[in-house]
Parts: sequence; structure tokens; C-alpha cells
Amino acid sequence: MKTVRFISLAILLTSLLAACAGPVSVPPTPDVNAIVAQTLQALTAGPVATPLASTPTPGLLPRSLYFLNADAAAHAQIFRLAPDGVTLKQVTAEPTEVKYYDVNQVNGRIVYISNNQMLLINSDGSGRQVLLDGGPVDENNPFLTNIQSAVWSPNGETIAYGYGGLNLYAVATGVSNRVLENQLDDVGGGFIVPREMYWPDRFSPDGTKLLITLGYYEGASAAIYYPAANSLVRLSGAEGAMICCGEEEWNTDSSTLFAANPSMGMFSSGLWRINAANGQVSTLLPGDAGNGTFNFADEPFYAPDGQLYFFFANLPTTQEFVSHPPLQLVRAAADGVSGRTLLSPDTFTLMNEALWSPDASFVIVAIAPSDQIYEGGRAEIVYTDGRPRVVLVSFAKEMKWGP
Repeated sequence: MKTVRFISLAILLTSLLAACAGPVSVPPTPDVNAIVAQTLQALTAGPVATPLASTPTPGLLPRSLYFLNADAAAHAQIFRLAPDGVTLKQVTAEPTEVKYYDVNQVNGRIVYISNNQMLLINSDGSGRQVLLDGGPVDENNPFLTNIQSAVWSPNGETIAYGYGGLNLYAVATGVSNRVLENQLDDVGGGFIVPREMYWPDRFSPDGTKLLITLGYYEGASAAIYYPAANSLVRLSGAEGAMICCGEEEWNTDSSTLFAANPSMGMFSSGLWRINAANGQVSTLLPGDAGNGTFNFADEPFYAPDGQLYFFFANLPTTQEFVSHPPLQLVRAAADGVSGRTLLSPDTFTLMNEALWSPDASFVIVAIAPSDQIYEGGRAEIVYTDGRPRVVLVSFAKEMKWGP
């Protein structure tokens, strides 16, 4: 699973810049307020939490599907769709929106952030408890008190979260340990400027590594944290690559990450591989193909068959900014080039998000209702063997598998 994080990065940059005195020069960005308003309008328009299939199909999904959707009060909540593709349950009922969440792959418990609290709940909605209360948010310096992201370790024993830095919470003891402290500068006048901040994105499958986001005054990047050694591996190489904000995917043996970007503007488009041991970034598909065309890639998934599945387009363009290009589903060797094969004639122009099945037999895509919506959309199953697509729900974002 990976949601397009461009909107999140834009909001982060906007909030940081608004909190700091003095003029600064930043790359052009979309109208964040308009994007947020349009996304919320799409999220809350109509009974979007209703499955579109009418008859349960046993085994349609390998596991329960979790996602964010609007409740009756127009607040984003966590929903669970059963493997039959029809049985739907609203798991949370918070008075404010759920911003982040993750599902324990051992027992299905969910950690999530709402109202600047980190909470824990069972998969059936019972057993709600508050693990951390971040208190009121300082509007001038929101990053000082914001709880940013929370993710489970694969064994379900640890929760990594961002709050004043990177923290590891031991579920068995309830003890939290801050392992990386946010680096902040006081510029006077009640304003604090972030030099470097840390929050988690995803543990490696073997649990020995943690992909994290590095947040800066202008922009963001990624790094790999090793909990056992309390060490941080920073990325190097492939300048201009879009390597940040949860847009990376681990391979099965936890040695490598793949990242892709289907847009041009603040970052280059393309496809990259990251060595988790030393942080070296290698370009598999450069944004500029060198022949007047550009490569666009998205949602890479290294499958158990040793092949790399992703969405791809090679297009001529004279535009400085490109978003929502017409991507197609392909399969290739691990280099992203050798034996690249088109798996479907369909194009995915408005895809905001995708969640791969564990065996790569299908991918669930979230198709936006318009090109002005940058998060979530209609959730559809797209099979890699050419079977007809299956529509699941009319709107979902932040899709994740349960156990």
C-alpha cells in the first residue's frame, strides 16, 4: 500500500513556512487549500462507505481490507471490508478525523492518530484506549506538539511513532523510548524552525529496519533506521529523485527498497532502487529518457516470483509540471527494464493509490473522481491475468491489508 504523499508534503511545507518569519523562496506548489477542500468534498460526498458489490464472493480478497472513509459526521474514520468484498464495518467513531493508522498483522489491533492522540483499538471496534495524548497543537509551531504517524513492527510488539522525534513504544510494558530527537532552531519571536524532524513510514518485513521520513524547513527526504544498533543510514545518489514520504516499497528479504514517482515538478519522475545497507540510490528508469520522452512510474511491488510489478508510461511532453499521466500496468525484471511486459490495455490516468495482493495476482487501485482530487478514490480490483475488474467501494484512501 502506498498513498500519494504529494499533498501531505505540500501541507507540511505550507504549515512550516507559515510558522516562520521572513520571506523564503520555495518551488511552485499547487493551491493547498483548494486541494484540501476538493479532497474533503470528494470524501464526504454521499454514502461513500457502501460496498458496490451486492453478492458476497468467498475468497475475493486474501485478507480483510482496511481504509479511511467518511462517517455520517463527515469525519474520516477507519473501515474494514471483509474478504467477501461486501461485509463492511466502521471500526472507529472519533469526534475528529483519523489522520494516520496501521494494522497489527498478528492480531488485527489498530493504532491510529486522531485529535492529536495516539490510540489503540481492536479490529471489531472494541477495547479503545489512549496510548498518548499530545495535547493542544501550537498553531505557530505545529510540529512541536503534533503526533506524526504510527506504525506496527511485523511481530506486533512495537509501535514506532513521531512525537518530538522518532519513538518506539513497547506494547507489553507500555514504555516509550525516544531514539531520535527532532532538531529545531529557535529563530526568535516565538517561532521555531525545524532543522530536521523524524517520523516512521514502514518497518522492513523482517522487522530489523525502519523506513523513516526526514522533514526539513523546505522539503523532505527518507532514511533507514536500525533499531538494534540505534543507527541511521541516510540516502545518497540519484539527485532529484522522489525518495520520501512513504512512497517506497520493501522487497521480500528486506535488503532493498523500490521507489517511483509518476509526476514532474518538485521532484523528477522515474523509478529507483535503494540499498538498505548503505542507502545508495540507483536509478532504474530516469525521468528524462533522453529521446524527447519522459518515464513515469508508480506503485512498484517486488513480488514473490522475483518480478517487479508497477505502473508505467513513457510519454513525450513539453510541460514543466505533469501529474496524473496515463499509466499502464507492467511487469519486468528487478531492473525495471528487462522483459518489461504490458499486463493490461487499460490506462490509469486518475489513480491516486494502489495496494498489491501478496502474490501480485491483482492490485487494488483508488481512482479519483476528478484530476483535482489527490487522495483516495473508487477502489477497484485489477487482475494481472486480464480478468475483468471488480469495483469494491466508491471511495477509499490509505488502503491496508489486515492479518
